[in-house]
Amino acid sequence: MEKKSTRRDFISKVGVIGAGLTLGVPFIAKSNNGLKPAILGGAKFKFNFPKWPIYGDTERQGILNVVNSGQWGRLASNTQTEKFETNYANVTGAKHTLAVSSGTTALITMLGALNIGPGDEVIIPPYTFIATYNAITQHYALPVFVDTDIESFQIDPKKIEKAINKNTKVLLPVHIGGSPFDLDAVLAIGKKHKIPVLEDACQAHLAEWKGKCVGNWGLAGSFSFQASKNLNSGEGGAIITNDSDYYQKCYGFHHQGQTSNSAGLATGSGTRGANFRMTEFQSSILNSQMTRLNDQVNTRWENAQYLTKMLKEIPGVKPAKLYSGTTRSAYHLYMFRINEKEFGTTRNKFIKALGAEGLGAYSGYGKINKEAFVTNLAKEPHYLKVYGEKRMKEWLAQTLATPVNDRLTDQAVWFTQTTLLGTKTEMEQIAEIIKKVQKNASKL
Repeated sequence: MEKKSTRRDFISKVGVIGAGLTLGVPFIAKSNNGLKPAILGGAKFKFNFPKWPIYGDTERQGILNVVNSGQWGRLASNTQTEKFETNYANVTGAKHTLAVSSGTTALITMLGALNIGPGDEVIIPPYTFIATYNAITQHYALPVFVDTDIESFQIDPKKIEKAINKNTKVLLPVHIGGSPFDLDAVLAIGKKHKIPVLEDACQAHLAEWKGKCVGNWGLAGSFSFQASKNLNSGEGGAIITNDSDYYQKCYGFHHQGQTSNSAGLATGSGTRGANFRMTEFQSSILNSQMTRLNDQVNTRWENAQYLTKMLKEIPGVKPAKLYSGTTRSAYHLYMFRINEKEFGTTRNKFIKALGAEGLGAYSGYGKINKEAFVTNLAKEPHYLKVYGEKRMKEWLAQTLATPVNDRLTDQAVWFTQTTLLGTKTEMEQIAEIIKKVQKNASKL
């Protein structure tokens, strides 16, 4: 039977790992620098990264129990969803968890609970998944992009205040890749301007800032359990918060405006609501997956720290910076940049060379703020009616003016989270492959 780890166990385990890493771990892999990359005819290493998701009898039995119970929705007592909400609150250290149907609906709910709507502006980074943007436009509020810090891949706090005006109602930065944005800087800006901070932590399960899980620092934080995520139920999401009044508003918004744990015929509180409830099947899978979460977080963190130490020694490879307050990254993505001039070849040829080695690497997010899906908002009839032509022209110019993010999207490379569930030897082999590609860059 699988034993569930407590948050205290988790902190104890990673504390030992972190202590070992600060002492430094020698790179002992046998050098392949004299060998050809596979793309040039050399031999390639066989990687055995785990398939995702990882599951077993715990998940199977949990789903069967839900089927046999006949209770497939959350609107009852002693449900799998209530159990998950308690578990997730405990492991994150939050007072409240609300399970919802997706990370996107978590974002929509957080904004809806603040009554965000037409005429309001919400600040976000351009280096994010489109869901962050979509959640704002669902409320007919205006997403305002603030440029990226190229070293960390996160929103640049130094550029936030310039984007704030009298209509700015929320700061919605993203812990992109599972690494915390500069929470101290962003929270200070929010406090100065009396604007709430909502954390998009959809990729950042159990990431920590100064020893406390992200999502706990602003008014609330959102998480996603979509199929690629480090905690996975196919689809699903959650909100954590330490504000009981705000939790009740979120609960009501996600449950047709009704604040009781039932489906009633009477109208609820507030003025808007929807059905974003999580099913018992999703919750059962999450309860099972959480028995594996702590060990997986530990493995990703240890491997990422080791890999970063090795990659920093390779010319032209720039691993994403972690801010000094970071005591844990979830590493949903391992993000780094290729300086093409220093490395000796293009980012795209580099990715192709890694693919020939059997090592999946990706270019990551594009310039979403410059795609028609976003820029066409400037001529969307409802937005023109609410904000006016002058403001939408200003918005478009502001949206396109992200020069740092433009550079980042041309340099970025990702490994996905399953790569970091590999072995220490595989981390060494990744570094060796990148070394031999760099040594032969001019031949690619």
